[in-house]
Amino acid sequence: MSTNAPWYRHRWPWFLMIGPVAVVVAGAITTWLALSRPDAMVVGDYYKQGKAINQELRRDREATRLDLAFEAAYEREKLKGRLTSHGQALVAPFHIRLAHPTLPERDRVLEALPDARGRFSAAAPGLQATNWQVVIEGGTAQGAWRLARSWRPNKEATLLIRADRE
Repeated sequence: MSTNAPWYRHRWPWFLMIGPVAVVVAGAITTWLALSRPDAMVVGDYYKQGKAINQELRRDREATRLDLAFEAAYEREKLKGRLTSHGQALVAPFHIRLAHPTLPERDRVLEALPDARGRFSAAAPGLQATNWQVVIEGGTAQGAWRLARSWRPNKEATLLIRADRE
């Protein structure tokens, strides 16, 4: 190829344009992702949620007072386990909330109905191998309690949550 040929007939200008073109394409893709998938972790009522922290602490203290311990295992698409208070089986119904770390549409609430020995089984099909935020809630309005912990089903065979001892 002669040196008098137009610029677009040479290899080097095209080779040097690959980097900037790749950056423009990556920027367009990033912009599309940012606009099409809003951030689910940002909340609009942060002040209201901040005020609710005190109520959450009250529920945690109630769990400590009751000396609650929750133990469960995920097997065959079910969460099976037991909830105890001061070492004795708790037979009152309670809720198990499984919160996905980034996708709120995958959150689940399981109803646990323990038998006379305190054992329960709740269907939880297709739990992904991710860090779920687990919140166990129960009790009456005046004596409501809460246990919470992060859990990854494929790394921890058993989920064990104990109320903090003060």
